[in-house]
Amino acid sequence: MSTINGTTILIVGGSSGIGYAVAKKALVHNANVHIASSDSSRVSESIKSLKNDVPNGNVFGHTCDLAGHDVEEILKNLLATIGPLDHIVFTAGDSLAIQPLETIDLDAIHRAGHIRFAVPLLLAKLAPRFMNPGYKSSITLTTGAGSQKPFPNWSLVAGYLTGLHGLTRNLAVDLKPLRVNLVSPGVVTTPLWGPAGVSEELKNYTTLGKVGTPEEVAEAYLYLMKDTNASGSCVSTNAGSILL
Repeated sequence: MSTINGTTILIVGGSSGIGYAVAKKALVHNANVHIASSDSSRVSESIKSLKNDVPNGNVFGHTCDLAGHDVEEILKNLLATIGPLDHIVFTAGDSLAIQPLETIDLDAIHRAGHIRFAVPLLLAKLAPRFMNPGYKSSITLTTGAGSQKPFPNWSLVAGYLTGLHGLTRNLAVDLKPLRVNLVSPGVVTTPLWGPAGVSEELKNYTTLGKVGTPEEVAEAYLYLMKDTNASGSCVSTNAGSILL
């Protein structure tokens, strides 16, 4: 298996949760890491924390708000600023649009897919111009267990999460020999769940009696960056939640 030692990695959504854990592990493997997020203070805090955890690591922070209609230009500027990349990891996300079917309208559909589907698609469109060519380079996107198991009131979310599976496979063809892969986490203890955190009840819906940690799930992203034979693939890491 290949190594990420000395490679340059951009993690969009790298200031917290799974993205932060990927950044930390990549630094331990001597990669040059760039994290990007919309919150400048969180980026600064994360850079400080990463440098404290991995004192010799090369880590850089970038603030970019991906919520607007100018997102393509913002992504282009971000990629141009960093220079030649070996890997891109996309873990950015917003609040899950879990809502009853009868409340969904066209605006809700557009909002739900902007960060989780439209932005990674535009990022993949732009990325090859700013990446080292060949199969050693990769893009890794993020979906979720809602793409593999239905839940009440998840129709809007599940549509986009499931769409990422098809998008990943097709991007792997369109961008070949650049590798494009996908990680599908289950419930993970991240800030996405708010101040209350993950409900204890959710642990009962897994075969392991637990939910994932960012550190555990981050291993899937490292694997996909390192395995130069993996493309169009999805790694699921969900504590067995889709089995029950």
